[in-house]
Amino acid sequence: MLDPSRARDAVADRLADLRGDERAIEGLPVRLVVSLVVGAACLSVMLNLVNGVGGLAAAEVDVRPTPEVVETGPQELTLRVVDAEGDPVSGATVIVDGGTASLDGVATARTGENGTATVSIDPQLGANQAEGTLTLDVKPPAGGSYVDRRENSHVLVIRE
Repeated sequence: MLDPSRARDAVADRLADLRGDERAIEGLPVRLVVSLVVGAACLSVMLNLVNGVGGLAAAEVDVRPTPEVVETGPQELTLRVVDAEGDPVSGATVIVDGGTASLDGVATARTGENGTATVSIDPQLGANQAEGTLTLDVKPPAGGSYVDRRENSHVLVIRE
């Protein structure tokens, strides 16, 4: 059986030897050196993969109505769908729905090559209501790298 005091002395002697060793990495066990090298290589590969994820990110789309302020009654509304850089997005579906102003149903249209769509609307306001809004929603084209996560612009409706 090992004497505890002799074991303690052996550990203290070994620690003294390690503290006095000035060989730096040469004094480390081979397994630790291999682990450090492999770990650094793996970290480098993972960081390169994470940097490449930015290329897979989807671009946010927004819809820009013309005009932004309309009166009550039947009329045409032109909607332009653009990406984050302001470039037109074709094949997107734009949905116009009543917010605080009312519409008879929902108006939808699909954007053409120039990123614009035209919808016919007939917004109405309540009896004691001076103004209201229409909400706009965009469904990006299928199979593209576009998303619509943020709230889009609204169309202000005023009484004639």
